[in-house]
Amino acid sequence: MFRVISLNANGIRSAKTKGFFEWFLTQDADVLCIQELKAQDADISEAIREIGGYKSYFHCAEKKGYSGCGLWCRQEPKEVRYGFGSKEFDPEGRYMEADFGNIKVISTYFPSGSSSEVRQEAKYRFLDEMIKHMDELFTCGKEVIMCGDMNIAHKEIDLKNWKGNQKNSGFLPEERQWMTDTLEQHGWVDVFRRLDKRPERYTWWSQRGQARAKNVGWRIDYHLTTPGIAGKAVATDIYVGEKFSDHAPVIVDYNVNIED
Repeated sequence: MFRVISLNANGIRSAKTKGFFEWFLTQDADVLCIQELKAQDADISEAIREIGGYKSYFHCAEKKGYSGCGLWCRQEPKEVRYGFGSKEFDPEGRYMEADFGNIKVISTYFPSGSSSEVRQEAKYRFLDEMIKHMDELFTCGKEVIMCGDMNIAHKEIDLKNWKGNQKNSGFLPEERQWMTDTLEQHGWVDVFRRLDKRPERYTWWSQRGQARAKNVGWRIDYHLTTPGIAGKAVATDIYVGEKFSDHAPVIVDYNVNIED
């Protein structure tokens, strides 16, 4: 079994103080994908780097206290890639890829457009660049698991107040169409939704108005995979038993082994 966990930590140091790594070490995971490190490389302590004997890798944003992705791998990857070749977005630390031979695992953090029209336009540029890269991944001859906070709720089932959010970033028609096209035309699979079709399964809640306590949330964190490994996904969960961040960890078990 190959277990992959993904979490937008909203600050890796903050998540650590909230007990995230203690929980993680009980999960017997093979790979941990973290987004929104909000730390520079020098800020990441050995206690975070060397947790449980995992090999860790970080793609930090040039801007301090912003964005960033990380990977913790039980088995050392054959190769690690930092960034996806974007002149605009690689400096923001939005992509890390671990190659295990037959499987690639990616931690990625898509931009939010909620702060301004300028950032929404940047988000659209990111989506345009990312789908081209995903097309290349799809034909690379390996199975791919792309995990992360994609800042898009795809369908009405994926957020509580969908009627009131149709003009808000994260649920705009263009963003939702991008996700539809990614799944239906480009061949990727939303693994969580394939396995769990229940409503009110969310991964992010606003910090305002007791949203989490009332489960007024959004499902914006994904495992998007190539079809072969999607067919080997046997179990999934969103862990809401403890609060490590404004997001919750998404867990998927794949009935595969990585190459020795």
